[in-house]
Amino acid sequence: METLTRRAVLAIGAVGGTALAASTAGAASFGNPDQPAEGAINANAAGLSDPGPKNPAINDQFPSFQSPPATDVGDMQLFWASFNNAAKRIQNGGWARQVTKSDFAISDAVSGVNMRLGPGGIREMHWHRAAEWAIMTNGRCRITVLDPQGRAYVQDVEAGDLWYFPAGYPHSLQGLGPDGCEFVIVFDEGDQSEYGTLLLTDWLAHTSPELLAKNFGVAQDVFRNIPLQNLWIFQGKEPGPLSKDQEAVAGTGLPPFPFTYKLAASKPLKENAAGVIRLADSSAFTVSKTIAAAIETIKPGGVREMHWHPNADEWQYWIKGEGRMTVFDAGPRSQTADFRAGDIGYVKRSQGHIIENTGKTDLQFVAVFKAAEYQEVSLSSWLTHTPPALVAQHLNVSIEDVAKFPANQPAIMPG
Repeated sequence: METLTRRAVLAIGAVGGTALAASTAGAASFGNPDQPAEGAINANAAGLSDPGPKNPAINDQFPSFQSPPATDVGDMQLFWASFNNAAKRIQNGGWARQVTKSDFAISDAVSGVNMRLGPGGIREMHWHRAAEWAIMTNGRCRITVLDPQGRAYVQDVEAGDLWYFPAGYPHSLQGLGPDGCEFVIVFDEGDQSEYGTLLLTDWLAHTSPELLAKNFGVAQDVFRNIPLQNLWIFQGKEPGPLSKDQEAVAGTGLPPFPFTYKLAASKPLKENAAGVIRLADSSAFTVSKTIAAAIETIKPGGVREMHWHPNADEWQYWIKGEGRMTVFDAGPRSQTADFRAGDIGYVKRSQGHIIENTGKTDLQFVAVFKAAEYQEVSLSSWLTHTPPALVAQHLNVSIEDVAKFPANQPAIMPG
């Protein structure tokens, strides 16, 4: 087979350029690739009008839905949701709201909960059929958990810290002074509900007094005043020093690995002038066998480079700032959506996507994957680790331009 020369590659580009110049008005072009053409740039003024009815407050939050770029095409399952429009369940001591698969159809792999506990507020002792991963976003919290060998773990966590409780491990959460705490929980099952947990008080209230007495080896009267309905979240007394609680449960020794991890203080996976990414999968946070996560910060104008994840769906919680994400799938299908703090994004396994900071402040989100190991394929890395002549033929660009693509997988690119 004849070797492709630089002259041949340039000739291919020249032919393509001539064909484009000779094309008729309205033909597909760079940035306007589809026939029939998509987007506002291809519509007349009368067709663009939107007299209503409409909800202006919602309408204005989604400019990319109201006027999508001409490169968006096809139908795609909605990959935007938000805690901002999820109903709160409020009790004395705190509140919670959730987004599960029943609310967010695309979210097959995981479900999410946003919870707030005031100082002393307690999330009742309980356990789940699903594993629980969480990131602290505000304040301080004391967590307790017990493993199947009877080894207890008690620790205080603060903003930027994680915890992970394997499925079936009993645990509790309590807000600490002076501000209590707020956090986001991710369960590794899409239909796990925060309101469908196995609660200590429920079980005791629905076990006969005779059996309780036999089980615990005490008189029935000991349980005379137990709650008859569950507590879920309730106001408790603020706990004493951490060391005192740790000493109280130290009899059987510590579990082999901690159930908490300081993600915000960890060494960056990637860092440059455009932003930073920190990672916590099972290689660093050993106990977290079903959830990997990354916290990503993008400077104004910067973009999270085009990439995909081959081993898991990506669930996102947007912590601060604003931006937009474009998701690509076979079809072709491509759609752009706008996100702000409190919103949730979801990208199916192997779907290509790119995220842009469209605001004037740092954009930060946490990306969560139902996998033990974090995996990513960078588009620029793929193109720069494929024979340049092959890439040039695919893209109708010169080999010299291919050589300018970033080859070190920067993850975040400046604006």
